[in-house]
Amino acid sequence: MRSQAVLWGFAFTAAVGFALVNVVDPYSGSAATPAYADTVQSTSRYGDAPVQTLAATGSYTTSVTREAISVKEKPKPKPPPPPAPAATDSGSSDSSDSGDSSGSSAPAAGTPDPGSAQAAGYAAVKAHGWGDSEYNCLVSLWNRESGWNVYAYNAGSGAYGIPQALPGSKMASAGPDWQTNAATQIAWGLGYIQGRYGTPCGAWGHSESAGWY
Repeated sequence: MRSQAVLWGFAFTAAVGFALVNVVDPYSGSAATPAYADTVQSTSRYGDAPVQTLAATGSYTTSVTREAISVKEKPKPKPPPPPAPAATDSGSSDSSDSGDSSGSSAPAAGTPDPGSAQAAGYAAVKAHGWGDSEYNCLVSLWNRESGWNVYAYNAGSGAYGIPQALPGSKMASAGPDWQTNAATQIAWGLGYIQGRYGTPCGAWGHSESAGWY
């Protein structure tokens, strides 16, 4: 009976030990000894086999370069072009006016009535090669002097006719009908203006500043 109990106890102990072995890692607390560590560190994994090496012949260098940076000066702005000169009447001789006509101008006279003294004056201005601006000056000038009246007479000075010639007999050089013909008076008057002031606008400019021409 005693031997049977011992047998049962041995069997129970063996079963418990087997179970513990499967539950607990028998190597979990183990550590390599210093002697074993030294042996591992001093031993090559390839043993005494020769180590393979590769050497490339020739001379090789490694160079590092960087891109060059160039700096250009900021271009200077171009000056604005000078203003274009104001357009002038191509048919006018204002460029040949005397100093009295500098900057002188007159209101537009408009189209003269056919057969009138101003119509004859317009034709005479064009015959001299002048433009409409000169005709405008002539109309303003003789409007002030005589109102384009062929018989206009200044009792104080003796001036006569459309251009107020002084004396009126001077106009005889343009024609014997100087006392009654507007065309004769205009021809003499434009000749006088051209010889003394260059253009009607020259005479008008003098009249504006001095009150006479």
